[in-house]
Parts: sequence; C-alpha cells; structure tokens
Amino acid sequence: MNNNYDVIVIGAGVIGSSVAYHLARFGAQRVLVLDRTQIGAGTTSQSSGILRTHYSVRENVELAKSSWAIFKDLAGYLGDEDAASGLVKCGYLICAPEGPKLEPLRQALAGQVAQGIEVNLINRAQARELLPIAHFDDAALIGHEPEAGFADAYLTATSFARAARRLGVKIMEGVEVQRLLVEGGQVLGVETSRGTFHSATVISTQNIWATDIERWTGILTPVSAERHAVLALEGPQPYTFQMPVFKDLGSPGMLYCRSYGGTQMLVSEGTVGETLPAPDNEQGDISLDYMVEVGEQVAQRFLTYETAGLASSWTGVYDVTPDWNPVLGRLPDVKGLIVGYGFSGHGFKLSPGVGRLLAQEALGLPTDVSLAPYALERFRTGHLLTGLYGKGAVS
Repeated sequence: MNNNYDVIVIGAGVIGSSVAYHLARFGAQRVLVLDRTQIGAGTTSQSSGILRTHYSVRENVELAKSSWAIFKDLAGYLGDEDAASGLVKCGYLICAPEGPKLEPLRQALAGQVAQGIEVNLINRAQARELLPIAHFDDAALIGHEPEAGFADAYLTATSFARAARRLGVKIMEGVEVQRLLVEGGQVLGVETSRGTFHSATVISTQNIWATDIERWTGILTPVSAERHAVLALEGPQPYTFQMPVFKDLGSPGMLYCRSYGGTQMLVSEGTVGETLPAPDNEQGDISLDYMVEVGEQVAQRFLTYETAGLASSWTGVYDVTPDWNPVLGRLPDVKGLIVGYGFSGHGFKLSPGVGRLLAQEALGLPTDVSLAPYALERFRTGHLLTGLYGKGAVS
C-alpha cells in the first residue's frame, strides 16, 4: 500500500471536509483525511447552524460573505445535485437597547454595509412585522440582514466529504492520529492507530482536540473546550421558517434564537460557557436553574413564551481562543504544518470560506482573505482579533 500523500488533513468535521474538497478542487492529487470517529460526528453535529455575515471583525465578515455565496448554491458549487446544506433563508435580525452594546452594533452594521452586504436599519414596527411573536419596545437600533438564515452542519459536512471523494480524496474514519512526525523542523507525516502515513504537508482541523498540536510539537496552542447549552422551547405561537433568526443584544446572555419547526424555538446564550478541563464533546448536564434563567430571558422578549415548555435540549462544545477568533495558517516553527482551530462558535458559518483559504495556503495559491490577522503570533504580540462586543460568539 502506498502511504505517501500530497496533503494529509486531520479531522473530517465541516471544516476538514471543506478543506479536503477544496484541496482537490484546486488540483491536489493525493489527499488523505483522517478522523477519529466519523465524518461530521464531532462538534459539527452539535451546531445550531446559524448563518450570518454580522461580525464586528472585518475579516470575519469577508469570510462569512464568501461562505454565504457557497451555501446559497451548494449543489451547484460542488457539482453534485444531491448535495444539500438544509438552508433556510429567513434573514437575520439583531437589536440593541440604549447602553454598552448600542455603539458596537452601529459600527458593526456600518462595517457590513461598507463591505457590500445588504443590511437594512429598520424601526420597531418593521421588526414586529418580520418577527411578530417578539416585542421591540426597548430597541434603540435594529438591523436586518435579509441574506442570512440557518442550515444543517452535518448535512453540509457530508456533502463536502462526498464531493471530495468524487474528486479522488481518501477519507478514513475511525482512525486516531497519535503523533505528528517531524524531523529537522519539517513535517514528514503522521503516526496513527492504523499505521504511518507520509506527507510533507499536514493540515490540522482538530477543533477542541487541537491541544494535540502542543503535545506533539511543543508549540503553544491557546484553545479551550467550552460547553454551551441549547434549548428547544415549545411555545404557544409558531416560530415559522419564514421568521428571521434573532440576536438579542439587550438580554443578559446575548441570546440567539431561531425557528426549530412548528411552535418550537431553538435558543442559546451567546456568552461565555462552561470551560472543560479537557477536550470532551459528550453530552453534559443542563441544570434546571439554567433552563429557568434562559426561559426568563426569552419571556422578556417573547411575552407569550412565559408559558413555554422544554421540548428538548443538548450541549455543544466550542473550541475557544482568548479573543474568540480562530487560528488559521502555517505554524512557522514546523514547516509544512497548517492549522485551523479555535472557531469559538463561528466554524460552521465560515466553513466554506475557511476550507478555501487553508487549501489555497497549503498549495501556495493566493488566499481569498489575508491570513495574517488570524496568525498564532497575535497572542504573543498582543494584536488580538477581539470584536467590538467583547468575548462571545457574535465577535
């Protein structure tokens, strides 16, 4: 068996699958993807699936914009009529009351417009028309992004993986990478539970398991696993697929919510979650107190949801960096090692664009967006990519 490859990708979540597809699309001949479990079965499967270009970090807006263009026609982009992302194009509504979040929202909306994104400033009555189950009495500023919505991260990952395989990529599931092979500062391949595979280029898309990089190389990997709870509430009024995803900067938890079909609302907090002592994406406990706390926040905005019941709940794990933005690109201390980790809740939204970027970087092509702001070096120099909203997944 020939175990030599042009590029090896570690991880077959939505980022790794996108990277693999784009490597083949851009001409890489022998690409191997290794995943410790199954395609899309890790943190990808826990995503809330929200798609928006609203960020206060300019580079994130560019990546989200290019990703949205792909999400809108995934089947066409992949050349596979069966490819699907489960996209629901319902728009995105975000509001802030008077207070500390108002000016950041104003600046972020202006930044989107400056980057050519359709964003409308609307009044309370217009917001109520779009989302009639909510009230906006306290809203001092409301932005509406019609080109937004939500989709299914697992479907997207499997679509990228299938398209990658069609282009000749080899994907091996149930294979754990145990060691990175490095000699004289140059990557030579990986040692795994299924043997050794050789390549001078390795791309790690390991999410919360990116701490392996530090174990293998000694290079600081500032990422922690952070658990977040997601609730599906059964309300008295329908939250239809036509109603927009909603971000409430006025709530203590900076709640985000969207339709979950019928009368159900999917809701979670956009703030800091529970830091785990080690990478672990198993389901965690959600306390009754937490459910009550989130339910009270929901009822402040959606008055009739005061009587809502809990339909289901789960936990998802973010790979969080100190500035809540990813580390992307080459690690200069180890030639041939490229990373994409620390997406801090943004991974699915940015996955098509990030897949293109990392593939372009690996193959020596010009990148769509500069990787410089996402370099690991920023944590040493202090040039952090902290968004105007501070810590949290809206960035």
